[in-house]
Amino acid sequence: MISDPFEFQSGNLPLLISIPHAGTRLTPAVEHGLSEDARPLPDTDWHIPLLYDFARQMGASMLVGNYSRFVIDLNRPADDKPLYTTATTGLYPDVLFDGRPSFLPAQAPSDEERAGYLQNVWHPYHQQLQNELARLKALHGYALLFDAHSIASVIPRLFDGKLPDLNLGTNSGASCASAISDRLVACCEQQQQFTHVLNGRFKGGYITRAYGQPQQKQHAVQLELAQVNYMSEQYPFAFDAARAAPLQHLLQQMLETMLAWSEQQA
Repeated sequence: MISDPFEFQSGNLPLLISIPHAGTRLTPAVEHGLSEDARPLPDTDWHIPLLYDFARQMGASMLVGNYSRFVIDLNRPADDKPLYTTATTGLYPDVLFDGRPSFLPAQAPSDEERAGYLQNVWHPYHQQLQNELARLKALHGYALLFDAHSIASVIPRLFDGKLPDLNLGTNSGASCASAISDRLVACCEQQQQFTHVLNGRFKGGYITRAYGQPQQKQHAVQLELAQVNYMSEQYPFAFDAARAAPLQHLLQQMLETMLAWSEQQA
């Protein structure tokens, strides 16, 4: 039985924070079939709602998926077409980011069960996302979507070496006005603690690509954070408030930069 596929809080700013990969809830079929390597849920975007709690207090809307990406990946297209030509995971991840199996042999959920996840987890999240973007545009004349993610800083299967601390993605410039990405990069360049890149290994997943429609006054940016900057990357993946504080300060500056630009366009 699937219930409450997401948590949502409506805000008064023209900004929606989407957090699709922080969920840890499992269905019985997924919980039964997970491999030992996958049981700690290593590919979760741990603590992202906590990290961005300041944005909720600022007045941003917040949409958080409750179910684990091992049930269904909310940042992949419903038809499961690959988003990257390099190594990746799909709508129903059968391997971990490092390539190890997600499920025990012959223990993955059935096609029928996964069709139910699409209907009862994926579609409600995206419907809520669309509804809120429409509300923000009706209220403010435009909408900003910030898709918030994190990942372990070293995953050889996905990228070489250590990942930059902040990985901004705008679908190679197609998902938002260039002035937004220019200002976000400038914001990152004003500090020296965290490394950054624009449209590097992570250019934005399905959410950024599908809902970033700058010609419709709907601007989307994805940020993939290296988890080492705010938590332990080893089980049990503990949040580190002291380490997170300077990162949160920079994140708030980045969101305020987006909002300041948008106010000039209204």
